[in-house]
Amino acid sequence: QVQVVESGGGLVQPGGSLRLFCAASGNIFGINTARWYRQAPGEQREWVGHITSSGTMYAVSVKGRFTISRDNAKNTVYLQMNSLKPEDTAVYYCNVFFRGYDYWGQGTQVTVSS
Repeated sequence: QVQVVESGGGLVQPGGSLRLFCAASGNIFGINTARWYRQAPGEQREWVGHITSSGTMYAVSVKGRFTISRDNAKNTVYLQMNSLKPEDTAVYYCNVFFRGYDYWGQGTQVTVSS
């Protein structure tokens, strides 16, 4: 009974920034654990980073450029992406872990191109 919706994707030039939103709704009260993944065409799904009660962790490929945060008042998790590179182009997915189950969004497309 939890729905997850990602938004905020789009086309951005290399070096630009983009903020993705992961909004959870339904029978959920606060977001503890959320994970961001991405999948480029022809590639396997790649873990980008996550946020838990212990803090955040990131893949080496994005560390220092991406930041995950949360706003539990809005049941929303954010992925701030800075200094974007063409290799960041992918569909980005949000996974919310709540009460023993993973809830996935539909993904949002991020394209980094000049």
